[in-house]
Amino acid sequence: MQPPRPHVAIDYTPALEQGGGIGRYVRELVSALAAVDPRNPYVLFAAGQRTEALPALPAPNFAWRSSRINPNWFARIWHRAHLPLPVEWWTGDVALYHATDFTLPPVRRGTRTLLTVHDLSYARTPETAVASLRRYLDRVVPQSAARADHILADSEATRQDLIALYAVPPEKISVLYCGVEPRFHPITDADILRRVRARYAIGDNPYILSVGTVQPRKNYARLAEAFARLEYTGLKLVIAGGKGWLEDELYRVIEHSGIANRVLLTGFVADDDLPALYSGAELMAYPALYEGFGLPPLEAMACGVPVITSNTSSFPEVVGDAGLMIDPYSVNDLAAAIERVLTSPSLRTTLCQMGLARARLFDWQASARQLMAHYDMLLATG
Repeated sequence: MQPPRPHVAIDYTPALEQGGGIGRYVRELVSALAAVDPRNPYVLFAAGQRTEALPALPAPNFAWRSSRINPNWFARIWHRAHLPLPVEWWTGDVALYHATDFTLPPVRRGTRTLLTVHDLSYARTPETAVASLRRYLDRVVPQSAARADHILADSEATRQDLIALYAVPPEKISVLYCGVEPRFHPITDADILRRVRARYAIGDNPYILSVGTVQPRKNYARLAEAFARLEYTGLKLVIAGGKGWLEDELYRVIEHSGIANRVLLTGFVADDDLPALYSGAELMAYPALYEGFGLPPLEAMACGVPVITSNTSSFPEVVGDAGLMIDPYSVNDLAAAIERVLTSPSLRTTLCQMGLARARLFDWQASARQLMAHYDMLLATG
């Protein structure tokens, strides 16, 4: 029997600090890794956390390492003050460190490094990012990419952005797709659907759903404009996502279009409620300007819901021909696509069937096995 692999440390901080997006990516990938590899030792690093407050470990071969220094202070220490304090001071000795959220901390000589870059939205759509964060990422992400032994991108679109914008050698980047959890499937139980509607004050009206943090890159202002053009007075637009940044344009459109009583911003939605929220929707509209992957369209397809999304960045990779693709900058295109789905039962049925089949191509355990192969490759070449 081969001896266990040396310790691999994984930055688990986003999983604890972020409800959706990158947080979900880290949670699901680590959970799948625990399922497919019950033997080799792993360390989960949690910045800004007390060990006694951490959740249960996913498997016996995982261990917590934490620090009460929060991520903002680590950013100041590592990337602004450039203090060469290796992350192993907190993780203990490890053979490989996997940075899961764009930036790579200092490591000791000989420690192998893997960096996940989810997207370059701050560079591709700079007008949608907070200026201070954009300046920080513009400086730190290229430096981290240059230092990392290998990089994982969420999509081929992000891989190509890294090559084009940061001149990262193509052979240094691999694509690791997200998966979709089995719990995302069509929910038909009327009581469950009714409880979720009541929990988020949706009522009995049919609704169009969009999911994601309220921020400009999600393109909610244009979605609200398109919704206002529809002649369906009993239809609601439900935007399920936490409060983000630069959201004033959305509120202005809602107010000036006279649709305030038909648009519902739920705030953050619990993960357990999402399958029913998707399943109850007439369609999922996700006209984001840019995404490194875009989990919500995939989750909606897995729940048997028609999807309308953008024809940019990673969306063609995720949705393929199983959804309607639109120009995210065209309100006319978006409104027309919504109208097509609402008025054509046959199109709706086709999209639902194709979406279910498409979603089955994305599996977290397959992603975890691919991740293990990258760990093995880096450890073998260290």
